[in-house]
Amino acid sequence: MEPHLRDLRYFVAVAEELSFTRAATDRLFIAQPTLSRQIRQLETQLRVELFDRDRRTVALTPAGSALLPLAREMLAQWEQARRQVGEAASCCDTVLTVGFQTRIGRGLIPTVTARLGAVLPQWRLSFRQVSWTDPAAGLLDGQTDVAIGWLPVPPNAGLSWKVVSTEPLWAALPPGHRLSTSDSVSFAELAGEPFVALPPAAGPQREFWLGTAHRDRPALIGVEAATAEESFEAVAAGLGVSLLAAGNVELYQRPDVRCRPVTGLPPAQLAVIWRAEDDREAVRVFADSCVHCLCQQAA
Repeated sequence: MEPHLRDLRYFVAVAEELSFTRAATDRLFIAQPTLSRQIRQLETQLRVELFDRDRRTVALTPAGSALLPLAREMLAQWEQARRQVGEAASCCDTVLTVGFQTRIGRGLIPTVTARLGAVLPQWRLSFRQVSWTDPAAGLLDGQTDVAIGWLPVPPNAGLSWKVVSTEPLWAALPPGHRLSTSDSVSFAELAGEPFVALPPAAGPQREFWLGTAHRDRPALIGVEAATAEESFEAVAAGLGVSLLAAGNVELYQRPDVRCRPVTGLPPAQLAVIWRAEDDREAVRVFADSCVHCLCQQAA
């Protein structure tokens, strides 16, 4: 089996960080055992050891040092090829794929579709739901062209964004929960509850929706969910509570989940996100239309 570009990307991240932990957590947003397994697989395929490892340090072997500039070059060539192919295809392929992880709503899509049709009538939108295991909503691997998603986005990933909505947080609670009839819930009252968590691969988003920065001890994880639908099913089953943005309360309204406003936490920010190097007019029009739409609603 030939190595994948993904394996080379993983190798470069470890080689540059000289730490499996930092590469997994800060660069790749995957679990460290997954990263270690992929590097071992790459070494097996190449029949060499790429890293000298002990409990405290990671260092490149001579084989790893030889591979690093070649891997960087191959990844750069692939990015250039993908960009040039995309530019060539844009002359005839006029579909802008929009990634999302929770329902978009908020009147955004009808407004943006109308605006895109008026300015760039040859373009149309398609939509792709991406699970929380991909914190960039399909942008980094080219599945999507733009995304409507919640901040924070993965750092140092070459993404640009504009905030389109700032919304207070609510709590989703199972029926009969001790706080389900309260007018509002403080995060201090909620913090000790089991939470429905995003998967570890979600990175900074997982920590935001757990309220990690506002806790004095780690969250108690009742269960993990890869999609909003899974999260609400878990809440309804009494496996945990979860946080959601105010605008999603109506979008996900269901009789077996109670939602209450939460105090003591900063608001969530919904953003339109795109690859920083993607300067196509359709991407710019889409992003500007999203901002204009919700700014008009807020005025």
